[in-house]
Amino acid sequence: MTSSSEWAVEAHGLVKVFGDNRAVDGVDLSVRAGTVYGVLGPNGAGKTTTISMLATLLRPDGGTATIFGHDIRKEQQVVRQLIGVTAQFASVDERLSATENLVIFSRLLGLGRAEAKRKSAELLEEFGLTEAASRPIAKFSGGMRRRLDLAASLIAQPPLIFLDEPTTGLDPRTRAQMWDTIRRLVSTGSTVLLTTQYLDEADQLADRIAVIDSGRVVAEGTADELKASVGDSSLQLRLADPSDMEDARRAVAAVLGVEAIVSPEGSRITAPMRNPDAVTDLFVTFREAGIHLTEMSVQKPTLDEVFLTLTGHGVEDEKSGAETADDADADNAERIDA
Repeated sequence: MTSSSEWAVEAHGLVKVFGDNRAVDGVDLSVRAGTVYGVLGPNGAGKTTTISMLATLLRPDGGTATIFGHDIRKEQQVVRQLIGVTAQFASVDERLSATENLVIFSRLLGLGRAEAKRKSAELLEEFGLTEAASRPIAKFSGGMRRRLDLAASLIAQPPLIFLDEPTTGLDPRTRAQMWDTIRRLVSTGSTVLLTTQYLDEADQLADRIAVIDSGRVVAEGTADELKASVGDSSLQLRLADPSDMEDARRAVAAVLGVEAIVSPEGSRITAPMRNPDAVTDLFVTFREAGIHLTEMSVQKPTLDEVFLTLTGHGVEDEKSGAETADDADADNAERIDA
């Protein structure tokens, strides 16, 4: 099965209700083929439920969606041939080895015995698991399980891959390895839609980002567009002599036309950088006034500031180690028969 649409995903007004909880409340998404699209939000925001509907695992209560032009309600079997799904929790059998798991998945997908073994060995090498190929999954680390689960979702080489929080619980080194793998997938023609609650992950990987909160998309755009929407970059300066602070503040006001903020210790000032071209003039003014700097940096707004501005809380505020309402509702719901 091949994909032909320019858009890997087009969703309009998706809704999913569990009892009194409107887990997804009118979500719109447009994912261009050949890109990484990030859905950023805290636990319970509706990310997993949205993925489950797009992957035909949950039936929407409202709205429409297509995968490469194919309707997720009317063409479920076609859609399932176009996608791979890596959920938050590994779907592998812990009693079996990595090779046995991949061979079973390959056979279920219609590969012959020899082709299944060849494909399994190829994927184990791709994901750095060859040395652990015969080891029971129960003895795998969390990072190894995540890599194996991703490998299993790629057996059929789908053009669209759903990754639901692919690096949750991984150490920094393994997270970086997963990021490299995701970039390689896109470079070879795949489209990746990933959900995440990690701000740096969305910033590093996603070509475009949808910020989702309480079941709704509250903003959408590139990382730079989202950051620019909440304010200017800021110029941060540390003075060699704190006694020059008042003169420095007056210079900032005169040259940049903005009010500088003084740090509590009184040696660093921060000023909105609305006109980057004027910064050179400020440094000339400082030099002429004998004001010396020990540090200078430019700080862009962060995605955390974006989320805080849009929702009134940061992504971290709603994280929890417990099962979230979104995950519980998605797990307990009546799912569409495969």
